[in-house]
Amino acid sequence: MDPTTRPPGGHDAADIASAKEQGWRDLAPIDDAYHAGEITDTEWHAAVLNVIEPAYLNGGNPRAQSGHSGDETRWREARGLLVDLLPPHGGSFLDVGCANGHLMESLTDWAAEAGTVIESYGVEISAALADLARTRCPQWAHRIWTANAMGWKPPHRFNAVRTGLDYVPTDLRGAYVAHLLDHVVAPGGRLIIGVYNEERDQTTTADLLQSCGYTPADTTTRDHRHPKIQYKGLWLANA
Repeated sequence: MDPTTRPPGGHDAADIASAKEQGWRDLAPIDDAYHAGEITDTEWHAAVLNVIEPAYLNGGNPRAQSGHSGDETRWREARGLLVDLLPPHGGSFLDVGCANGHLMESLTDWAAEAGTVIESYGVEISAALADLARTRCPQWAHRIWTANAMGWKPPHRFNAVRTGLDYVPTDLRGAYVAHLLDHVVAPGGRLIIGVYNEERDQTTTADLLQSCGYTPADTTTRDHRHPKIQYKGLWLANA
């Protein structure tokens, strides 16, 4: 969920913002407090977690426990494009912010359908959600860590790592990408950013990465139910 996705004004802008990410109204005040200097980045993470964790844990199905409000068809429409961003040879895959492990499960199956074999791992800042993921996916219990990925150094690095840029405050996103590339993604591996929702004619996420010195190696898109928005993803090569 992206606490910085906020409408600049007007009904249409609010409609687009809501379609992008329905949680922005709850999370925006936290972002405001951080940028006003009222809370630290540690407090920002804690405040965001206080909003997201109960909402996920109270979800009535695996998708809701991963922050998605749609049915299984919509889940695949919204997340299936990640298969396009995986290395063709597969290998180890880390889901940052893995929640209840449902994306780990889904992407493993979707990749296999496309002929790509991945070995899924997860890291989750919420201890309660990480425990839920271990319970739901006992075959991967030893592969799921509880940690804040910003600053976390895993026991080994991964061929592909998926994250969202909204997992840290806006002014720390360049540092976050640098940390993942330096300590989490294996040399020659891919840092996958997504899935994020963005207007069709905008490249805000790619532009942000460019401003931090990172050029996407490739991007992919899918149609969103809102005609002005697309589901998007991209990946960065780790030299």
